[in-house]
Amino acid sequence: MNESMSKTKRELWSWIKAVAIAILIALLVRNFIFSNYIVRGESMMPTLQDGNRLIVNKIGYEIGNPHRFDIIVFHATKTDDYVKRVIGLPGDTISYNNDQLYVNGKAVAEPYLQQYKDALPKGQQLTDNFSLQSKTGKLRVPKGELWVMGDNRQNSEDSRYFGFIQEKSVVGKVAVRYWPFDKWAVLQIASKN
Repeated sequence: MNESMSKTKRELWSWIKAVAIAILIALLVRNFIFSNYIVRGESMMPTLQDGNRLIVNKIGYEIGNPHRFDIIVFHATKTDDYVKRVIGLPGDTISYNNDQLYVNGKAVAEPYLQQYKDALPKGQQLTDNFSLQSKTGKLRVPKGELWVMGDNRQNSEDSRYFGFIQEKSVVGKVAVRYWPFDKWAVLQIASKN
């Protein structure tokens, strides 16, 4: 009887350790590798809608750099995180002319905006003309900073309003939209342009 009780205690202790380790691993993953975010607002439509739930890869930029067109979450203020798309990388010149993005003087396609552009009345632009110099007084994106914009260009508070963001303010790259479930998607558009 005593041996059976001892075996039960060992088995119970083994289960407690396994559950504790699983909880510890889940907390480490949640706090240091991936995080859950909820989209608030319409600035990233049509790509992301208000209420979408996202998984953000927090460790990717610890070992690599952001790429053009990555969708990122960053600390916009002490209390608010924003989700936007990376348009300009350090050293880039950025401008828009006749609804066309120019990076370092070359036209760059933005296929994720086509749905909005197709819905516009003929002759209307989705993105107003501008250049970095007209918005910030600088010719290029400074080292350690990024130029970010929402996909809903007519309804997005982004770098056109608040300027560059610090790379160190980036929480991580949006990896997956998991809710609503019928809109589940891996969100990885990257460009080396």
